Amino acid sequence: MGNEEEPFKPVLKQDNEFQIFKDFLTRAAKLQELGAVGSKFLGGFQQGLEVHTCLLGLQGHLTQAKRIINELENLLVDLTVAIKTCNRSFSPVRNEDLYANLDQETTVNQEETPSSDYSLDYAALMGIIYSMLKQDYVMQERIVSSLNFKSLAGELESYCLMWSLRPFINDEIVMQAWRYVIH
Repeated sequence: MGNEEEPFKPVLKQDNEFQIFKDFLTRAAKLQELGAVGSKFLGGFQQGLEVHTCLLGLQGHLTQAKRIINELENLLVDLTVAIKTCNRSFSPVRNEDLYANLDQETTVNQEETPSSDYSLDYAALMGIIYSMLKQDYVMQERIVSSLNFKSLAGELESYCLMWSLRPFINDEIVMQAWRYVIH
């Protein structure tokens, strides 16, 4: 009986890895939605509308965002452990420069890539997305920590612009990750 169950283990592990990947992307999407809410609070602060309420809202945003960043990191670790238990090597990507060549390395093509190799693609994409979201969070944290009632109008305008532009997020990479879930 032990030999009959053996062929199913990699499939179960891959399903687990795919579920981790989907959970990661779902939390990443939630974090991006939180960013939009934070942007509204920042805009309210800039316009002087209920400034104290907006500042409290931004601080609440950071608390929720930090919790999700930690969850994303834990999911990345979970996937890394799952991959290592399958005797594949992987170390999480944490370098912004690595997603410069992502289009060539992780193009979704199910005909060319065996399904057992997808977990490495999941892990690479998760590492890259985690790095982008973490940088975005750090930027938001710095903006909120620098806000005060004496902030200059130009300074506030710059903060709002940076927040809305999301300079650390590459939407193409995020969309590419979602294509793995959709297909």
